[in-house]
Amino acid sequence: MRTLALSVIFLPSLALSQVQAQFRELEIDAEVGIGYGIALADVDGDGRTDILLADKDAIVWYQNPAWQKHVIARKLTDRDHVCIAARDIDGDGKAEVAVGAQWNPGDTENSGAVFYMKPPADRTQLWTPVQLTHEPTTHRMRWVRNRAGRHDLVVAPLHGRGNKNGEGAGVRLLAYHVPENVDGTWNTTLIHDSMHMTHNFEVVPAPAHEAETLLLAGREGIVRLTPGDSGWRSQWVSNHTEAGLAGAGEIRWGAFAGGQPWIVTIEPMHGHELVLYTPAADGPKDGLWQRRVLDDTLVDGHALACADYLGLNNRQIAVGWRSAQKVGPKVGVKLFYTSKEDGNGWQQHLVDDNGMACEDLMPADLDGDGDTDLVAAGRRTKNLKIYWNLRKAP
Repeated sequence: MRTLALSVIFLPSLALSQVQAQFRELEIDAEVGIGYGIALADVDGDGRTDILLADKDAIVWYQNPAWQKHVIARKLTDRDHVCIAARDIDGDGKAEVAVGAQWNPGDTENSGAVFYMKPPADRTQLWTPVQLTHEPTTHRMRWVRNRAGRHDLVVAPLHGRGNKNGEGAGVRLLAYHVPENVDGTWNTTLIHDSMHMTHNFEVVPAPAHEAETLLLAGREGIVRLTPGDSGWRSQWVSNHTEAGLAGAGEIRWGAFAGGQPWIVTIEPMHGHELVLYTPAADGPKDGLWQRRVLDDTLVDGHALACADYLGLNNRQIAVGWRSAQKVGPKVGVKLFYTSKEDGNGWQQHLVDDNGMACEDLMPADLDGDGDTDLVAAGRRTKNLKIYWNLRKAP
């Protein structure tokens, strides 16, 4: 295990004090195939957050606190598993799980697969897959609370059906509605279909029993999707086509201490820039947001995880990059933080220096000590790590 120290100095306007934060690295699996997607949820109902992983040839979960590895499914399709969603959607304290597979981004006609996983009584044993209808190039999925207080499985492909070189039909972002009998028909609702090459999307939390909204990143930029009486309303946060930009890949939301929202992306897809968006101070409420680049040195940026790791009462940005196409450059995970309220003053610190070719990154309090830890899955490094946050929560 390795400990990395990080000192953060508050600005005088906040407090004349110093916070010392540390992350202790723990590798819990050194034999990961690719580690496409992470989910964090309580799988077995013991009140602890477990780690789930969509790996190349298996869907697995690691049981907190000993991190014993259990297999949910092996080789659901001929080609790779690519994504996973886990959340307790029925209130029984145990996560429901869905996965995406048959990953082949070059086949926009016949690739892709979506499965709901039926758990056995003993969740450490193999689960039963229920195959659902799907669009080609299944790529990302999350459980999302709808206006009725229930949860839908929202699935985003990478391309539209028959799409070639990012052109043609738009990506069909679908909400799958859970039937009473999960073996029955899962009806779907189209959320959005005017974006191309949508690499990732984010669920924006809402107060209990209220519908959650989505942020979708793709070739044309960033769009916020809000459910309403007449369907989903689209609001463009950044129109990359008009701005002459090359699109966005990863996307997460955040907020400053005063509640002002922000959005962070990696641009372009698999790109080198970490980009912050904040509402325009003098623009219309539903207008385009201001863009600023926080870092332009990433090599194949591929993961974002935003949380208050340092106790600053705002959200900080953890970013991971994998250098999948260029073996020479270093890989790793960085933390970006600020104590200012206007989007300025960001500083950075390395959390992992060349030990994590980061494919995915997720935050959660894994040990119940009141602070937020990090989990990362590596591609070339073929590993799964926990970065324990040793900051003493107040």
